[in-house]
Amino acid sequence: MTATLLPREQRYYTPEEYLALEEAAESKSEYHNGVIIPMTGGTTNHNQISLNLSVALHIAFKQQNYRVFMGDVRLWIPRIRTYVYPDVMVIAGKPEYHENRKDTITNPQVIIEVLSKSTRNYDRGDKFSYYRTIPSFQEYILIDQKKIAIEQYSKQANKRWSFSEYNEEDTELFFSSLQVQVPVVDIYEKVDFEAEEVEEEVEVVEEKDGE
Repeated sequence: MTATLLPREQRYYTPEEYLALEEAAESKSEYHNGVIIPMTGGTTNHNQISLNLSVALHIAFKQQNYRVFMGDVRLWIPRIRTYVYPDVMVIAGKPEYHENRKDTITNPQVIIEVLSKSTRNYDRGDKFSYYRTIPSFQEYILIDQKKIAIEQYSKQANKRWSFSEYNEEDTELFFSSLQVQVPVVDIYEKVDFEAEEVEEEVEVVEEKDGE
């Protein structure tokens, strides 16, 4: 799932109001400092990549004390009063729940986002800065769904972050904070890049028709 960048209504909500609305809503929304941000549905490629990586990590952690959660689990970021739904999160040990809510956690170690056309700049910019306020957060992975391209940010000493990128199918994505690696070819298994190209062409045509 991806969040649009415009608020649904020009009013501010408390976190409690947002959570009450979210429980009754048919579709998900994120929350940032009083503003509710509707989310759009993800593509099949988006879903496939999230599933592939979640399964690979779950298998890798079978004998280790890590847990993998996909898009339905919400993340609360207290320092900036924000609720978001990352595509995939990895947690060391047990989840730390916000206000004892079993659908909202606060302690991800690794966050993975599958990039979409509408949110790629947000995921690389503001959203990354929000995530960096989380004490447990150690690693950030951004995965392109239109081509083989993975960006990795790993936390170092003195609040520094190292950057790595993966553009070849025959390489492995190494999670430095988890000490596990996943073949890039497994991450993109059953992903149809041609479908993404067709969808992008349709979007361009619709934009022209709307002018």
